[in-house]
Amino acid sequence: VPLVESGGGLVQAGGSLRLHCTGSGRTLNSYAIGWFRQAPGKARERVAAMNWSGADTYYADSVQGRFSISRDNAENTVYLEMRSLIPDDTGVYICGAAQDPWGPYEYWGQGTQVTVSS
Repeated sequence: VPLVESGGGLVQAGGSLRLHCTGSGRTLNSYAIGWFRQAPGKARERVAAMNWSGADTYYADSVQGRFSISRDNAENTVYLEMRSLIPDDTGVYICGAAQDPWGPYEYWGQGTQVTVSS
């Protein structure tokens, strides 16, 4: 399933961004989707995930209460709403598709850069 992310950018600390993950040419409706963050010198971290129906969600402790994952299956898109951003949120955000939110993830996008300035 080709995945395409968008919505990244440069934002000041305290700001917000909304990321999009879209299935290109194939439906995402039957897949769990996860958002991952790859920061320089750090391991890839799963920050949020959602099952195919949207009934089950997962958040990393570092983003709990600030990030929100949602999906619009009619639009074939999964969103990551990010609020109260801090410099440690900086990284490349990548979406992945799997049968289960806990993985293993089979398909990946190229990522979108998020930079939070202090």
